[in-house]
Parts: sequence; C-alpha cells; structure tokens
Amino acid sequence: MSSTRNTVGLSVNQKKWIYIAISFAAMMIIKNVTFPSSITTINGAELTATGQEALSVLVLALLLWITEAIPFHFTGILAMALLSVFGVDSFANIVKVGFGNINVIFFIGVFILSAFINKSGLGKRLVNICLSITGNSTKFILLGFIVTGVILSMWISNMAVAAMLMPLAKSLLDEEGVEPLKSNFGKALMMSVAWGSLIGGFGTPAGNGPNPLAIGFMKDMAGVDVSFLDWMKYGVPISIILIPVAWGLLMLVFKPEMTHLKKSNEEIRKEFKNQPKLSRDEIVTLIIFIVTVLTWIFSAQLKKLLGIDLPIALPIAFTSMLFFFPGVSTIKYKEIEKSMSWSSIILVLSGVSLGMVLYDSGVANWIALGLLGRIENLSPILMVFVVVLSVSIMNITLSSATVSASIVIPIIIGLAMNIGVHTMALAFPAALASSLAFILITSTPTNVIAYSAGYFSIKDFAKVGVIMTVFSCIVVAVVMYGVGLMTGLY
Repeated sequence: MSSTRNTVGLSVNQKKWIYIAISFAAMMIIKNVTFPSSITTINGAELTATGQEALSVLVLALLLWITEAIPFHFTGILAMALLSVFGVDSFANIVKVGFGNINVIFFIGVFILSAFINKSGLGKRLVNICLSITGNSTKFILLGFIVTGVILSMWISNMAVAAMLMPLAKSLLDEEGVEPLKSNFGKALMMSVAWGSLIGGFGTPAGNGPNPLAIGFMKDMAGVDVSFLDWMKYGVPISIILIPVAWGLLMLVFKPEMTHLKKSNEEIRKEFKNQPKLSRDEIVTLIIFIVTVLTWIFSAQLKKLLGIDLPIALPIAFTSMLFFFPGVSTIKYKEIEKSMSWSSIILVLSGVSLGMVLYDSGVANWIALGLLGRIENLSPILMVFVVVLSVSIMNITLSSATVSASIVIPIIIGLAMNIGVHTMALAFPAALASSLAFILITSTPTNVIAYSAGYFSIKDFAKVGVIMTVFSCIVVAVVMYGVGLMTGLY
C-alpha cells in the first residue's frame, strides 16, 4: 500500500528526474544500437554514424521539450553541447550557425517594440478598438484575433504579425487580471495569436518565408511558373476553412472560464468613446510601429530602391533603437528590460543550431526520403496527404519551417518528375505544409513570440496542436485535390 502511495505521490522533482533518465536512456540506445542496412539506407539516403549520433540528441531534446523536465531553453543549450561532445561538429560551429542567425536581432527588436506598446498605453487603446468591434464575449474575441492574424499574415510575414498581435492580447489579459498558465482564456487567446498568423501564411506567396522558396525551386528545377493568383486559388480557401477549425478547437480544448469580460458591452463602448487624447509616448510608439510595419510590407520595393538585402530583422533593428534616442520617449530602458524574454531567444536560436546540424549531417535527408520514398504507389489525394503530413513531421524535427521546405521541396520535385506527376501537384502542397507548425513551439519564431508572453506551456501547445495538425493536413489535401481537379492539375 505504501509503495503505491509513494509511486502516486512522487514529487515534481522526482518526476522530472524520471523524465530526464528516460530521455538520456533513449538517447544512448539510439546512439549505440546497430541498425540494419534496410533502416540506415533508405532510397539512397544513408544514416551515417555521425548522423545517428545527431539523431540521438534530437530524440533527447524532443523528449525534454515535451516533458519540460528542465527549462526549455536550457534543453536547447544542452543539445548543442552534446552534439559537440559526440563529435558531430565543433562547438564553435554549432553555436555560430544558431546564435549567429539574424533572428536574434529580430527578437530583441520585437520585445522592445512590444514593451513600449504596453508601457505607453497604446496597447490598451488598441484593445479598446478591437473590443468595440468584437464586444465582450470571449469566444468572439478569440475569433477576432484569429481573423485579424489571418488577414494580416497573407501580406506580412508570420513573425511580424505575431509581433503586432501579442502585445495587444497581453494588454487585454493584463487588464482582466488573467493569471498566466492557469487561465484557459489566456491560453486560447495567446495561441490564437500564433495560429492566426500561421493560417494566414497559406493564403499568398507573401504569407510565409518558404512560399517564395518553393516557387523558386519549381521555376529553377522544373520550369514551372507559379503566379501570385495561382497560389491564391489554393491558399486562400485553405486559410478560410481553417479559421472555424482553429476557433472551434481552441474553444473545445481551452474553453474560457469566463464567457464575457468583466466589462459590459455598454462600458466597452463608453470607454472607447471617452478615451483621452493620445499621449506623447503613445504617438511616438504608434509612429515607430507604423514605420516598422510599412517597412516590412514594402520591403521588396525598398530592396530594389536601396539596392541592398532587407531581411525582416533589419527594419526593426533601426526602428526599435529610435526609442532610446534622447528626448524621444519618457519610458526608460530599465522599465523595458523586464520585458526582454531572453529565454525565448535562446530557445529559437538553439533550435536553429540543432536543425542545421541535422541538415548538414544528412539526418534530415534520410528522414525526408524515409517518409516519402514510396509515394508513387498512392492515389493522388493520399499522395498529397502524405506529402503534407511528412512536411509537418519535418517541421517538428528540424525546428525550422524554412529548413524543412529547403530539404523536402527539391526531393519532392525530383520524385514528381521521376514518376510523371505534375511538379506543382506535389511541390505545392509541400510548400503549403510549411505553415503547419502547430505542435512544437520551436518549429517557428511565430510560436515563440506568442509563447514568450507566458500564458501557455509547451504541453498546452502540443496537446491541441496535434489535433490541429491532423485537421489541417486533411483540409490542405482535400482543397488541393478539389481545386486541382477543377483546374486540371490532377
């Protein structure tokens, strides 16, 4: 009887040590086991000894991320250290490929901008505008954030949209006194920030980084031109269908503990009408915010005009620094410093390091061909579904949708050409699937931005994300096949 009590009554630390032991045991088994050649060589892709060691570290990292046995960002650093200890690559190279990434500047800029939106009072003002449209019903507020994210993300990068919406959601939750990690409404609202941004990425070539990458591959490798409107024929219906799916799932899994906000609709309308004039800090923040967004939107035109590369991190590197020029804002850095989520920055950069090592060691190619090697034996709709599902799995293992797309799309184009299928019929769903990053927070910086607010855990995100991924794979496959039949693609 006492042993049962001891088993059931394990302390949190004891449970974490068990998770850690299981994770390390799984790593050592995969590292040292001798796989048969039928596994190590799949469709010409070989899992080398170095690749096997990298794969073992990936398994450890995934288990520790899912169980949260140690802080998520330290799991990333541990994985980097183990890759070096196992001789997969030098520690300097492993660190450089992740922490030398320009995303570090993007995140610093985003957190500075988000903090000023909240501290200046602009966040509260924008929330009042949003609430004047949705009313005080929590379910319609969730829908409002999803729809806003989808619309914006069709034209602006996922990361940029999440960076805009996260501080607005946080302002609303702060005003309601919602407790992080304990409120279902808080969890659902912050997830809607990430999900809306991701769903919008399906809609247009501008919606997600891997989209133009896929168009380039199809043009260069197969001579297939995909126009903006060609993409939208498939992408926009997928985005529209996924809006109610996402809304329904969040309402089902994280049913808000409150049906309405504390304020009545009458109070919301009254507060909206009686808002004071914009303060100096609000005006400064709004101007810098608008300039940042406009620079993101017109980055292609500015690139041609200036004759320089204009990555997403560059505009916000300039604009976020303007806050600290003398006399620009009355808000000091000491007040902003607390909002800098360095742990989130470490998480995404260590994830990039891990993903690139898996790519360089050949593990990524081995996984991709293992998932897609016999695709030619399937019916068209099943073929599309397998492609979409495979890219979703790659997003989990590589911690980068762009890296997944750069690996999988060329392989799929080659397969399509070999089996006599139209290149667009397979490469296009693979590109669309790059937006399917609903399971693991490290799959895309978009998720990390929403996660950095602290309202949901990695487990929360994965729990509903698995269901969302399955539904999304089905929707993408059905829409691709349905529209493809009407356009003669299948």
